[in-house]
Amino acid sequence: MQTEPRPGTLYIVATPIGNLEDMTFRAVRILQAVDMIAAEDTRHTGRLLQHFQVKTPQVSYYEHNSNSRIPELLEHLEYGKTIALVSDAGMPGISDPGYELIKACIDNNITVVPIPGASAVITALSAAGLPTDRFIFDGFLPGKSQKRQEYLTSLQGESRTLVFYESPHRLRDTLADLGEILGSDRSLVIARELTKLYEEFWRGTIAEGITHYQDKEPQGEYTLLVAGNPPSKPQLTETELKNELLSMIKQGISRSQASREIAKDTGLSRRYLYQLALTIELSS
Repeated sequence: MQTEPRPGTLYIVATPIGNLEDMTFRAVRILQAVDMIAAEDTRHTGRLLQHFQVKTPQVSYYEHNSNSRIPELLEHLEYGKTIALVSDAGMPGISDPGYELIKACIDNNITVVPIPGASAVITALSAAGLPTDRFIFDGFLPGKSQKRQEYLTSLQGESRTLVFYESPHRLRDTLADLGEILGSDRSLVIARELTKLYEEFWRGTIAEGITHYQDKEPQGEYTLLVAGNPPSKPQLTETELKNELLSMIKQGISRSQASREIAKDTGLSRRYLYQLALTIELSS
C-alpha cells in the first residue's frame, strides 16, 4: 500500500550498510517525496541519492550540530514539512545522534514513522550461530581500557548474547579486555564488512580471536558477538566470590589455584578472580 508522506512527519529511513541492493523500494519512494533529508554526512548520502536518482535537498544533522539543528527541524515539521532522517548506514537512531531528534519530535507530539531496512546488529546475529532468542546490543564499548573493563565487569553474569560495534584501531584492545573480564573460553563471532565485497564471519573462542588478530591487521567495520554466560553456572556477587576464595586459601590452596578452580566453575576470568584474591587479607 503506497501513501503520500503525511505533513508534519519525521520519517526514520534505513539505508544500506554496504550493499546498495539492500535499499528498499519504500525507502527510495519516501526519500523522493519528502521536503528535505536530514543526513549525518551530506556528501556520503549525496552519493546514495544520486545512485537512486533522488533530488530532494539535504540538510546536515550530526552529533556536533544536533543541539542547534533540532530546533530548526522541529520548526519545519511544525509548519507541516516532511523530513526524512538518514544515517551513513543502517537504521537511524541506533548508535548515532538520531535518537535526540526522534525524542524531541515525540516530546513535541510530532509523528515519527519508521521505514525499516538493513541493520548491522540483526544482520550479524542472523548468521552468527549464537542464540538469538534473547540478546543485548551495547553499541560501542568505552574507548579507554579502564572504563571498558569496568563496563564489561557489569556484564559478566549476563546470559544473553552480547553484541557490540568496534572500530579496527581498538579491536585488539577490546578482544584482550573481553578475554580478561568475560573469560577467554567464551564463544566469539567477529563479523566484518557486512554485506560488502569482503564480508567475513570469523568464529571461535575469545582466546582464538586474540591469536587470530595478533598477525592479522584489523581492517573495516566490526560487529562483535559474544556468547552469554551459561545460566547453569553460578552467578556470585563479588563478596561471595571473595568468601569462596578465602575459604580455599585457608585450606592451603594457593591464590592462583583457587582462582583457577573458581573460574572453571563459574566461567569467570581467572585473571579477574586472581586480582580479587590479591585483595583478600588473611588474619594472623
